Amino acid sequence: MKPDISIIIVNWKVKDLLEKSLSSIFAYQKDYQVEVLVVDNNSQDGSVAMIKEKFPQVILISLSDNIGFGAANNLAIKEAQAEYIFLLNPDTEITEDFLDRALTYLKNNPSVGIMAPRIINSDGSKQLSIRRHPDLLSQVLIMFKLKNILVNNKILNNYLLKDFDYNKEQTVDQIMGAAMLIRKSVFEKIGTFDEKFFVWFEEVDLCKRAGQASIIIKYFPSAEIVHQGGESFSKSNSLKKQIIFNKSLLYYFSKHKPIWQSLIILLLIPINIILTLIYVIFFKRKTK
Repeated sequence: MKPDISIIIVNWKVKDLLEKSLSSIFAYQKDYQVEVLVVDNNSQDGSVAMIKEKFPQVILISLSDNIGFGAANNLAIKEAQAEYIFLLNPDTEITEDFLDRALTYLKNNPSVGIMAPRIINSDGSKQLSIRRHPDLLSQVLIMFKLKNILVNNKILNNYLLKDFDYNKEQTVDQIMGAAMLIRKSVFEKIGTFDEKFFVWFEEVDLCKRAGQASIIIKYFPSAEIVHQGGESFSKSNSLKKQIIFNKSLLYYFSKHKPIWQSLIILLLIPINIILTLIYVIFFKRKTK
């Protein structure tokens, strides 16, 4: 029997959180036929053994190398059997009525190609999961480490959608990659993730391509998940993360922006790395 939904989780070194995530899926599966695929990016933390022991119904794709978020998702997307594909981070948990509300919404709204649920923290507070497409000025300010300093900056607030109403269903530009419910037909129309993004901006690029293809992206607050927030990639050090972020940012701009904007990003990367090193050194001293 064809599943009602295929849930894809890319895992990297978060065994305990992954177990909680899988437990929430099967606890709230109800009468739905749910296909769960987990791609393990060479975690080497016991995740693979845990899945085999506790969740034998999961389709496990165990990799010998960490190939990145987008590429790992693509492997599972090719295997997924359902019309609805839910890309979910391993540090998330679905809520009791999530499947009911999400699937009913998509069935009743056939024009919607991509749906984003409300994402909350473990304490029940909202996560800011909706943004506009990146623009040069906002990304320059972020590269200069000003996002948490210029809290009332109009450029940053416009990009981060600080005035977004998280209680209202609405059409959006882009959504957080931690939880994306996508019709399989969308991937057939625009392709899967661009694997040149190792991590960061792969979902932004996907949403950008979807928008260019006139695919509707909706935020639907009645369907809700809990997200611990970046626990998996927090295993990497700050400098390594910044280098990967910069590479993805530059590639995104090379795909979707004029060449002069890409050149500005390229020229600013050395300054950003210096600022990151200063931050890392200062933070280490402060925490000693």
